[in-house]
Amino acid sequence: MPGNEVVKMRVGCVGAGVMGREIIRHLVTAGHDVAAFDLDPVALAAIDPRAVAVSGIADLANSADVFFIIVATDAQTSDVVTQLLAVGLGDGAAIAVLATCHPDSMAPLAKAAKAAGIGFIDAPVCYGKKGAVDGNLLSLCGGDVAVVEQLKPAMMAYSRDVLHVGAIGSGQVAKACNNMMHWAACVANYEVLFMAKSHGINAQHMREILLQCPARNTTLERWDSTNFTWHEKDMDVALDLAQQSGITLPLFGQVDQLVKTLGPDKVKMLLYGNSASYLGQDLAETAADPEK
Repeated sequence: MPGNEVVKMRVGCVGAGVMGREIIRHLVTAGHDVAAFDLDPVALAAIDPRAVAVSGIADLANSADVFFIIVATDAQTSDVVTQLLAVGLGDGAAIAVLATCHPDSMAPLAKAAKAAGIGFIDAPVCYGKKGAVDGNLLSLCGGDVAVVEQLKPAMMAYSRDVLHVGAIGSGQVAKACNNMMHWAACVANYEVLFMAKSHGINAQHMREILLQCPARNTTLERWDSTNFTWHEKDMDVALDLAQQSGITLPLFGQVDQLVKTLGPDKVKMLLYGNSASYLGQDLAETAADPEK
């Protein structure tokens, strides 16, 4: 039908890790021409064979018109964007930072891109590895609306929606807000299930019950796969943003400390093990079989 045609784009992706690999797969499946680069040759070799693996940033710059940065840190993001701008990109080129970064790191990159005549947005994603595998991420965008719209046909290949939040860095602020709620839920979920277990209720059974209650939350739904990989970085960013604004967030000061005591092994033990521990408190499983 008219109006439903896919806008085919030449997309360059830097980063072929857990998230990047899946995003690349969805991009080529949607019909886009994709070139990819990663410093790790093993990661690069694992990308979808329909994408083209290139040997460096210069080759990537010559192979694409829009660029997605899917790396791990602010420093890596800055390095990649700086290299792309130094190589020189074609007219109408645009860069989107999909990596989760501090909002402050976006402004100098956007300024450099603007000076080079290149579009730039921050577009971090929510819903993690499962969202990437399913092609059901949520893209939170900061920057010029026109650039967001320019990149939207490609971003929709892996996103449930593409949302414009505000000026440069706003996408990262929105991601920080999401991260704050996620880590607070991690602590709350653990404490609630720890209490249930202390009263003889199997924690996994209690989790299944809570998923049918108003207290359900997305973090609890994917409790088994929460890896606690980025909690320290995420909370550092959140508390720094609060400090910049001169506001006090006492709850999240506590979340910052408490989430550091948790981890995937402790969650799995709480849910499925015979014991659990929290802040030096040890519990043994005493619950009867919930089916009896």
